[in-house]
Amino acid sequence: MTELATMDFHPQPQPGAARPWAFPAPERGTLDNGLTVLRCHRPGQQVVAVEVLLDAPLDAEPAGLDGVATIMARAFSEGTDKHSAEDYAAELERAGATLDAHADHPGVRISLEVPASRLAKGLGLLSDALRAPAFAESEVERLVRNRLDEIPHELANPSRRAAKQLYKELFPATARMSRPRQGTEDTVEKIDAAAVRAFYDRHVRPATATAVVVGDLTGIDLDELLGETLGAWRAAAGQPRPVPSVTADDTGRVVIVDRPGAVQTQLLIGRVGSDRHDRVWPAQVLGTYCLGGTLTSRLDRVLREEKGYTYGVRSFGQVLRSAPDGTGVSMLAISGSVDTPNTGPALTDLWTVLRTLAAEGLTDAERDVAVQNLVGVAPLKYETAAAVAGTLADQVEQYLPDDFQATLYRQLAATGTVEATAAVVNAFPVDRLVTVLVGDAAQIREPVEALGIGEVTVVTAD
Repeated sequence: MTELATMDFHPQPQPGAARPWAFPAPERGTLDNGLTVLRCHRPGQQVVAVEVLLDAPLDAEPAGLDGVATIMARAFSEGTDKHSAEDYAAELERAGATLDAHADHPGVRISLEVPASRLAKGLGLLSDALRAPAFAESEVERLVRNRLDEIPHELANPSRRAAKQLYKELFPATARMSRPRQGTEDTVEKIDAAAVRAFYDRHVRPATATAVVVGDLTGIDLDELLGETLGAWRAAAGQPRPVPSVTADDTGRVVIVDRPGAVQTQLLIGRVGSDRHDRVWPAQVLGTYCLGGTLTSRLDRVLREEKGYTYGVRSFGQVLRSAPDGTGVSMLAISGSVDTPNTGPALTDLWTVLRTLAAEGLTDAERDVAVQNLVGVAPLKYETAAAVAGTLADQVEQYLPDDFQATLYRQLAATGTVEATAAVVNAFPVDRLVTVLVGDAAQIREPVEALGIGEVTVVTAD
């Protein structure tokens, strides 16, 4: 007892005041070749992330060659004028770097991650890929075969098949958005090295591209590095492509993609909305999250917790393509899967949730939880350089100001329950939703028709 009485017990540490946080603001500049550069110094983030955005959107693909942008994106890492495909992969590995690329409606994006200590090497390899890609015939042929092998697996995936059908339903056949992003068997099999090279020559140039660099840049002369690497990329000047207008038909209706014997039905319910330039976007984000953004949201509470129809149902808004004048489009959707016998009851309850939301509104508690989940965890979401770089790149693609994300968090925190309710009700009107169901038509058609949520059509599953 005497020994314990004489021990020096230190007081329990107390938490300090929370440090203010805001989404980081980048610095802008332009290289001599016209390449726009956004840089963001993030102390402690020793893996530097680089995103390069190319003005090569899917609607620029030649008629009958859907998928050529995807093949070009994948071919950037398959050799240059200095390295064969194998040597290029080995050089990336020696630098501890990863290089990925993909094509989407706004354009082609190339992503590099590399340790800060090897940034010069990584930027050099990235520059080589942009400046002088090999596009070897044998490599392009291999990429085409790989893509053709992927397509049947995608069609067999219920969620991917539902998405394909929804885009086909919403957009006219002449619009690129109505067709699969990475092409179909008929279009991909026509792609060769010459087509890839022609697409590259026509659309890939520094003057219409943007590079985003994020990470710990302590002791790094980034201006010099960029000048020696990406600054060496030369091509004829060009103007950004005009963004075509988009029309959509969201007349309420149901399309069943028939999968005889399916034990589950994949649900995808959607329509087209405005993009992030719309002043209602923050309220829509908040309201959509309350509806189906997490396990505690209203849709999950009813369909999963109370009824046990599903493992989860989600609602979301995804920007498809923006325009400088703010006339872009987004996809507003609800997705999930339910067991086949409960397809009708699940849809009944889902529509009841939407109607109740319109009649009674969200609660303050739902709004408060959504704000905490969306705003409160933001510092954790952006712990990596890649997360920051990806969001900055999104803002560039969508013609948004550099402070958009920081402003959005302030707007979310200031949005009230009434505003969030109005936005989500307008986003998901019960009579203007296109419902795609991938499942056994023989079992689900009759109960779905009885719901009266729109004309029901059955199509084959390809």
